[in-house]
Amino acid sequence: MKNIFVGNLSFDATEQAVRTMFEAYGNVDRVSIITDRDTGRAKGFGFVEMSANSDADRAIAELNGRDLDGRALNVNEARPKAERSSGGGPRAARW
Repeated sequence: MKNIFVGNLSFDATEQAVRTMFEAYGNVDRVSIITDRDTGRAKGFGFVEMSANSDADRAIAELNGRDLDGRALNVNEARPKAERSSGGGPRAARW
């Protein structure tokens, strides 16, 4: 299974539109467009999971730079989520 990052999405892009675009290259397991937790508005990027790595690689090659809703998509293999430290900001005590 390969997780694909899809950036530069229109704020009006739907999960169905993204799914349809990727299904031309193989089976799509999951599509998620990331939204702001406070406003619910799309943040302009999302992720697509495809079960066959060869299909995912072909989709990345073919769809990177492709236009969707007037915007050139940025499509590449998603990097693993970076580990975030728990808490601690500029006011955190350093003992």
